Amino acid sequence: MSLISRFQAIDEKEKTKAVRKLIESSTPDFDYFFMLVLSVLMATFGLLAGSESIVIGAMLLAPLLAPIMGLALGTSMSHHPLILRSLSTIGYSVAFAVGAAVLGAFLFSVSDLSVGVNEVILSRTEPSLLFFIVAVISGLAVSYTTVRPNLSSTLPGVAVAVALIPPLAVFGVGVAMLEPSIIAGSAVMFIINVVGMVFAGMVTFSLMDVHHKKFIAETAIKKEDKRVEEEIEKVKQIEEDTANGKLS
Repeated sequence: MSLISRFQAIDEKEKTKAVRKLIESSTPDFDYFFMLVLSVLMATFGLLAGSESIVIGAMLLAPLLAPIMGLALGTSMSHHPLILRSLSTIGYSVAFAVGAAVLGAFLFSVSDLSVGVNEVILSRTEPSLLFFIVAVISGLAVSYTTVRPNLSSTLPGVAVAVALIPPLAVFGVGVAMLEPSIIAGSAVMFIINVVGMVFAGMVTFSLMDVHHKKFIAETAIKKEDKRVEEEIEKVKQIEEDTANGKLS
């Protein structure tokens, strides 16, 4: 049995569930950005403290894999709304992540002015072909496990393997320290990882023949957008009730 046949033999129900789950996980709502900021702050403090274990913990928290895989899915399906949605989420994620990292670096500096650039930070500023290869392998793993629920336990390992949050945290640290070399190196590292993962995910989803799942994607996006709108309206109502003294 050929490799392509193996990919195409995946059950249609699993593909449908994967498309819905990926869109739900990549929805740019409060939960998504809250976890993103927490993971970046954790990574920033870990980097400045020179602790790899803290950085690894931060990578496990980050939800950034979802919109990147959403971009790969949208590209493989030629689904422009999903592509734009994923690009927008990634863009906002970068802005929030870098902003949180800059804030974290300043806060850390206030408590310890002797903190400087260490090896843990510098290791995230030296991109190479090997990192691109790792990103490609990670993209293959993430996209495949997305449609294979029984393999979901491997996702934490993939999250650790591919460097998404640490380069953004290093970027913020570089901005806080006004170090152009750190900023440039970390930016290239992040771009390499994103491109590698999107390329691998696009190939994998194309082999799985998910192109005909456009309607499922459209329905899932509308459902998530409606859910987010309802949550926003609920929050506004709570704020209004609080302001009017209806809630104690």
